[in-house]
Amino acid sequence: MSAKATSRVHFRTCNLCEAMCGLRIELREERITSIRGDDEDPFSRGHVCPKALALKDLHEDPDRLRHPMRRTQTGWERVSWDEALDQAAKGLHAVQEAHGRDAVASYLGNPNVHNLGNMVFGSELVRALRSKNRFSATSVDQLPHQLVSYFMFGHQLLVPIPDLDRTRYLLVMGANPLASNGSLMTAPDVRTRLRAIQQRGGKLVVVDPRRTETAAIADTHVFIRPGTDALLLLALLHVVLHEHPPRTGHLDALTDGLDTVRALARDFPPERVAPHTGVPAETVRTLARDFLAADAAVCYGRMGLSTQPFGSLCQWLINVLNAVTGQLDKEGGAMFTQPAFDIICGPKAMALGRGSHGRWKSRVRGLPETGGELPSAVLAEEMLTPGDGRVRALVTMAGNPVLSTPNGAQLERALQGLDFMVSVDPYLNETTRHAHIILPPVSPLERGHYDVAFHALAVRNTAKYSPPLFEPGPEGRHDWQIVLALQHRLETLRKGRPSVRQTLRYQALTRLGPERMLDIGLRLGPHGSRFHPLRQGLSLSKLRASPHGVDLGPLKPCLPERLQTKDRRLHLAPPLLVADVQRLAQTFPEGGAPDARAGELLLIGRRHLRDNNSWMHNVPGLLKGKPRCTLMVHPEDASRLGLADGVDATVTSRVGEVTVPVAVTDEVMPGVVSLPHGYGHRRQGTKLRVASEHAGISQNDLTDDHAVDAVSGNAAFNGTPVRVRPAAPPQASATPAA
Repeated sequence: MSAKATSRVHFRTCNLCEAMCGLRIELREERITSIRGDDEDPFSRGHVCPKALALKDLHEDPDRLRHPMRRTQTGWERVSWDEALDQAAKGLHAVQEAHGRDAVASYLGNPNVHNLGNMVFGSELVRALRSKNRFSATSVDQLPHQLVSYFMFGHQLLVPIPDLDRTRYLLVMGANPLASNGSLMTAPDVRTRLRAIQQRGGKLVVVDPRRTETAAIADTHVFIRPGTDALLLLALLHVVLHEHPPRTGHLDALTDGLDTVRALARDFPPERVAPHTGVPAETVRTLARDFLAADAAVCYGRMGLSTQPFGSLCQWLINVLNAVTGQLDKEGGAMFTQPAFDIICGPKAMALGRGSHGRWKSRVRGLPETGGELPSAVLAEEMLTPGDGRVRALVTMAGNPVLSTPNGAQLERALQGLDFMVSVDPYLNETTRHAHIILPPVSPLERGHYDVAFHALAVRNTAKYSPPLFEPGPEGRHDWQIVLALQHRLETLRKGRPSVRQTLRYQALTRLGPERMLDIGLRLGPHGSRFHPLRQGLSLSKLRASPHGVDLGPLKPCLPERLQTKDRRLHLAPPLLVADVQRLAQTFPEGGAPDARAGELLLIGRRHLRDNNSWMHNVPGLLKGKPRCTLMVHPEDASRLGLADGVDATVTSRVGEVTVPVAVTDEVMPGVVSLPHGYGHRRQGTKLRVASEHAGISQNDLTDDHAVDAVSGNAAFNGTPVRVRPAAPPQASATPAA
């Protein structure tokens, strides 16, 4: 056979983070020989990060499960798909029959949002369970963004995006896009995009308790005490609204609540917040004035703000700051996407829910649902607390909450006591090892890909479909096929026999598949043939014919048309958020000092470019270099506590204790320590050879499940009070007597 016949090139989008980088994959005799950036991709323009190479390693990983597995008293055994699906459905049904619908909970992890099939069909299984105990990675991540968007703009996914390519002043708070590749701001080659701001005469300013990789290239970096960002934002608004006239621009006639916001900001001058934030009053005034002076400016905040006790206030006040300075829905400011597959205004069958809040509450602590889910911080207590409605069974989909939710050790204990557990997951990890049945889907390279979510969060409107690189083997099942098969079996068990209507629906959805649903959405979307018949708008066939992707242009002003509030107005002062300012004021009283008990430090998280939560630590190529799971400690704190670079320290919080190597560095401000997220692969019973060799410790063995944002219930990881001391030296072995 000729070399030409055995070689081929495949173009696709990397689905391992939010950046949507285009890839050029070369194969010889159906083996991947090269993965590099696609120079012809109009969005990523040839850029690629180290994670792209992991697609090959993930596909070929010998630890990846390829057949259904059942846990027995003597270990794991392989079972057929029919047997595994039947047993999974019967086990879940039995728990609900004995204890009620809410006795079965579900947890969806982050990788689901990178999966076309699960974005289209994943909710089918959750709906089939009919349980109010729904959980996901949303409430340990971006829930404040979604709740604020629901209150202000009428839809939880109508999230403003920084117009990165045209702004001249970017204020970054609690975000590190050089490590995350952008987050809720899909921006491939973000370093070049940030440098371009400076090259066109603009400024990059970072506010963060750590001098992050992004802060290191910024024009200005401002240290701030963890958990006080809402105070700083109110002080910025004080300067903007009380020392200068507000300028809401073209949104003035449709904006409600400006007077309320102005009244709130009056009580938070820079001098009042400086003792708590650690940011001098004059620095606050300089930030506000520079922001106002820029003809195109935008404030952007991410994980460091969302995962703190005032996460919702922070994300709300960022939107307010952008709005009252005339930078909302404006070129170079905070704008809204108009994606080809429209998850906001698309077909009813495919548009995701607009959102909700407080329709029900968790059984034990009474935290409210948001967007149809309860906060993941309450999952363990709902399993451990006796009484009616106790969670006795769990379904996880592509999630590892033992490592990714607060107080992971408590959740681990809770999982051990479940009556039944099913995991749709390709790995035997720290969470799925507790399952009774594991249903592994095919690898990312064996399925078609379209970024439903991240095209809706991108700094430019584009569209791209990637066909499967490899065909699944005869035993391979897609996630969506597993979900629909489980749903069908559950409905059949519930009714006692197959329903004609349910059977026809199952057959129809299976026949359609995610690609056909994508095609319908594209045709009916804002760039589809429905709106552009003469130009023959987008369809799946058009995207198949454009393997590098289609550029649909820069973001455009789109309000009030894109607003989803019932009155089509911008709600600047949602009552629930306005009321929460009182909690902020009480927590940080005027004239008060920082509220930290003697000897305590504040723990924050961090991320590395080669990491993505907990699920990519089994890739050898991504774990090269120095160990990354270290405790960053400022030199002043290290000297005071008797710590040195490279030695082990014991870190203790309300919920747990870990021992970890120290990295002494002035990257963190005094009083702050930092651990990376996603490690802790020391649990017994997993099948993660590489990850266990680079185990590290889990930050979430320290974070507190009782620390949440009171408005949204989002986990408050950042600012966890801890005590740090040198680890006890190992006991010397006794010398045998002569």
